[in-house]
Amino acid sequence: MTIHFGTDGWRAVISDTFTFHNLRLVTQAIADAVASDQWLNGLGEGIEADPKTMVVGFDTRFLSDRFAQEVARVLAANGFTVYLSQADAPTPAISFAVRHLGAIGGVMITASHNAPRYNGVKLKAAFGGSASPEQCRRVEIYLNDNEAQGRGPNLMDYEQARQLKLIQRFNPIPAYGEHLRRLIDFDIIAENPLRIVVDSMYGSGRGVIRSLLQGTGCEVHEIRGEMNPGFGGVHPEPIARYLGALAGAISTGAGNFGLATDGDADRIGAMDERGNFVDPHKIMALALRYLVEKRGLRGAVVRTVSTTRMIDRLAARYGLPLYETPVGFNHIADYMLREDVLIGGEESGGISFKGHIPEGDGILMGLLIVEMVAQSGGTLMELVDSLLQEVGPAYYERKDMRLRHPVSKEKITARLKDEAPARIGGEAVVQVSTLDGVKYILADDSWLLIRPSGTEPVLRVYAEGRSPEMVRALLAYGEQVANQVA
Repeated sequence: MTIHFGTDGWRAVISDTFTFHNLRLVTQAIADAVASDQWLNGLGEGIEADPKTMVVGFDTRFLSDRFAQEVARVLAANGFTVYLSQADAPTPAISFAVRHLGAIGGVMITASHNAPRYNGVKLKAAFGGSASPEQCRRVEIYLNDNEAQGRGPNLMDYEQARQLKLIQRFNPIPAYGEHLRRLIDFDIIAENPLRIVVDSMYGSGRGVIRSLLQGTGCEVHEIRGEMNPGFGGVHPEPIARYLGALAGAISTGAGNFGLATDGDADRIGAMDERGNFVDPHKIMALALRYLVEKRGLRGAVVRTVSTTRMIDRLAARYGLPLYETPVGFNHIADYMLREDVLIGGEESGGISFKGHIPEGDGILMGLLIVEMVAQSGGTLMELVDSLLQEVGPAYYERKDMRLRHPVSKEKITARLKDEAPARIGGEAVVQVSTLDGVKYILADDSWLLIRPSGTEPVLRVYAEGRSPEMVRALLAYGEQVANQVA
């Protein structure tokens, strides 16, 4: 059995590696790790938590509710009081519950945006964000040790655990919604009610944005909000290629713009009134501009290596410190825990801002988009156009190349660094970064990033250019060298 925690937890194919048996073994290792001195010592300054309380949630995937019950049974058998979500819930709602309930940690059963055949485990720390790489490695150590010693998982009967109140069912949404109401100005939204299409992509964010906007006067039309563990045959990822249903709803007049959340609602995508996809790069840049110029907020800006450099240009304009991190929101969370961070985000759509838990949140950012459009008195397309006039142009594209065999990230990085080109698309390469994969930064602020995924057998090629032609040139070069090294 080979089980590794990647960028954001453990993911595997259901009934292949992601089985009830393996999940129990992983949960026992989590129980051992959470009870260890290393976990308790890593709580962070000012974080207090009950060392015997855990929170467990799940998404809408096949058997996710059953998998979550098994996690709760193992944790209960190890002496934890487990708050188990009554129904599928967004990952950020479960993460907030960890912090709100003062739990030592949490487990979310989800494979996020991955294909329907996958399921997974996201491990949450007491501060309400993803567990650190060190904490995840601690789980792997216990998993291997338990296997070497032939030690199986502790397991308690579900009904017995319920009677002993070691497993308690709860609804995480009310407290989470109350918290979001302190971060979003619903009065501004109510002053200029909007017509919105919300595409929940059959994920566990279903119904949440719609319910939170009740009473504002907004007309919310939700699509793909019913239970469908197969996600309609597409990846529940809010990117243009999977949002045909959202574009169709907007074109038929169901709303003036659209919001889309992924399978567990920690990612956001949007679509303007003409069906143009508004990617997370633009969403984060719009949010940064709004928080500074309209709300008067300040603080550090944190983005991952694969996120637009429009963020850099805005941070420089406002005189704000900017930090670049490897891919994975846990790296952003590190800054949010120790510094005064205004906003942090990544190109995949995980974004959070000041006052919230250090966790990407598609629900929060969807509501902020509604606030931004309402405050502007215009349209989402007009907001994007004004942003690009100020800090653009910026064109972005990503291609994923599936790998037949595992690749060594270290070897790929070394080779791409050693063989760095002098020019791409007619522009000089002025910097080579190896923070996460290899990133070539060009003289005109265009860039190309090649990195292996932390969650899938995929080599990702990212490109941002100041023109569509530059993006095509970057991707062509990236695909060529990626094929050579893979």
